[in-house]
Amino acid sequence: MRLVKVAVACVNQTPLAWDDNLAHLAAAIAEARAQGVTVLCLPELAVTGYGCEDAFFMPGLQDTAFAQLDQLAALTRGMVVAVGLPVYHEKALYDAGALLADGEIAGFVGKQFLAGDGIHYEPRWFKPWPAGEVDTLERAAADGTIRRFPIGDLVFDLGDVRIGFEICEDAWVANRPGVDLALRGVDIVCNPSASHFAFGKFAVRQRFVIEGSRAFGVAYLYANLMGNEAGRVIYDGGGLIASNGELAARGRRFSFRDVELTTAVIDIDANRREQARRGSHRPRHDAEALVVERAFVWPARRPGRAVLSPASWDDGAGVREEEFARAVALGLWDYLRKSKSFGYVVSLSGGADSAACAVLVAIAIELAFHELGPAGVRQQLAHCRRLVDALGPDERSGARDGGGPRAAIGALLACAYQPTENSGTVTRHAAEQVARAIGAEFHIIDVDAQYKAYIATIEATIGRKLSWITDDVTLQNIQARVRAPSIWMLANLRGAVLLTTSNRSEAAVGYATMDGDTAGGLAPLGGIDKTYLRSWLTWMETIGPAGIAPIAALGLINAQQPTAELRPSGPDGCAQTDEADLMPYDLLEAVEDSAIRDKHTPIEVLEELLPRYPERTPAQLATWIERFFRLWCRNQWKRERIAPSFHLDDRNVDPRSWCRFPILSGGFERELAELRSYVARGGANR
Repeated sequence: MRLVKVAVACVNQTPLAWDDNLAHLAAAIAEARAQGVTVLCLPELAVTGYGCEDAFFMPGLQDTAFAQLDQLAALTRGMVVAVGLPVYHEKALYDAGALLADGEIAGFVGKQFLAGDGIHYEPRWFKPWPAGEVDTLERAAADGTIRRFPIGDLVFDLGDVRIGFEICEDAWVANRPGVDLALRGVDIVCNPSASHFAFGKFAVRQRFVIEGSRAFGVAYLYANLMGNEAGRVIYDGGGLIASNGELAARGRRFSFRDVELTTAVIDIDANRREQARRGSHRPRHDAEALVVERAFVWPARRPGRAVLSPASWDDGAGVREEEFARAVALGLWDYLRKSKSFGYVVSLSGGADSAACAVLVAIAIELAFHELGPAGVRQQLAHCRRLVDALGPDERSGARDGGGPRAAIGALLACAYQPTENSGTVTRHAAEQVARAIGAEFHIIDVDAQYKAYIATIEATIGRKLSWITDDVTLQNIQARVRAPSIWMLANLRGAVLLTTSNRSEAAVGYATMDGDTAGGLAPLGGIDKTYLRSWLTWMETIGPAGIAPIAALGLINAQQPTAELRPSGPDGCAQTDEADLMPYDLLEAVEDSAIRDKHTPIEVLEELLPRYPERTPAQLATWIERFFRLWCRNQWKRERIAPSFHLDDRNVDPRSWCRFPILSGGFERELAELRSYVARGGANR
């Protein structure tokens, strides 16, 4: 029985942060060594960071990455370590996995399938390595001599144990390289990955890791990045180890630590016996040219037992709500520490969006305390003097008051309610109570005088009075815009990031005022729809993430109908509501999904929605569908300007990371005319 202790390490890297990135990788190797690990897999492009974008083309980046790899190799005596980095070879750049063995660089494997969809632009920087090809990589040493390394579609034979690579996207395709690796006798497949978080995606990863281990008869090591690496994309970690069709170990997700190590003991001989039993397994004997042989002494290993260690929330009800809370919280925390900002500021309107932003910041701070403790929080945010002072001299304190999470929230989060004459007492009370409940600093900045001064100035300029009958949008927008200068001043005074509170539903139809409620440097809700957000706030009011108390004050938010409060009550006494301005939010999201995500024409959208909304007439649905398409086309320029948001799923409308659309277009005029004609002819009659 040949037993090998293996590990995967998920690490929190930052593009071009050479010292921190190297320190995290070195710490992972040191921790693995301390736990008796022989084979360790680290993530894709972990040396440089995955999100370097066009900086990948810098020769200085490529040279520094190789120098860092040499330093890592020196740490691997008695170990085998797989790690990802960019490699320049023969006038092309490759996304490669390096195998380090017993203190040396054994060689490189090139990624065969590049991710070029959605948020991924790998073909912009890298070339795919052709299957079945190998070559020699030459690098000049400091003394002028030439160092040579094997590179290509390689398998490494180390002391009669064979190791191969699938690199991230390689495992997501139908003709994945693992099929050929199995025929070439591989015992361990290392998968260095940079797989971003999206709802439900972890379950898919887990399936292909387990199935890969079963179908290929191997131990499968999957290492992912972790945290908000470069600003928009959140990596959830969750390292996986599977062997012979069974999950051997599962690492924590959404960790606030820089390194998360997951280990297991795998039985090489058991996997080989399973391969031998299968009539379908036909080993290749013509691929020895693709094998790199190196001597390696495997340590004796006693049987061990791996422990599956998902977080307590990872199974059962509420997983999506937990994922949303933890993903955005981790994104906010990392954005804060990596940007070296001194906190966050939120213009708290008393509505759902701004309340969610404030609550998510509070959750981020609470989770950081739970996981890192006061000392770890202080270390990660050592640049923030206000926080250090709030924590006080006793780093062991973990109480909610006096040095604990609540004091940190007060130091890092400031909220302000900014009323005009159209603001109501209900929203004012709700904003204040939510801020008090989470422990945020709270201010009231009355901007009514500035709002009226702008109106008076323009009236004097154009020589007439403005009225709600003729100038509705202008009078609404100036209220939103007049709030921006003071909230920006508060953020500047604190050295903080101003959060934009717009959600994805508003971005889709442009229901936001540029330079008003869109003011800010980061939009944490830009990837989530309003319907889900309201549901999540109800969950936060009554349940909340594991280990964090629900926030009863959110009941004041959840009891309201969403409103911008920018217009006086109508003649019937009814206040302005978002859904009256637009359409019901659930229907807006349904139209958006069909039109934008699924790329349907207006008539196809109508035909899809008719059976889902039997209480609506075809004419009413067609009116809302037309409104959506017109607003979508008219407001692409707004989506280009909204602050960076976090990617959460394939419904994202951010044109800089997911959904491209022209700023100027024909506006679906022909398609909308066809929709009106279709309804008029009775084509949509049930």
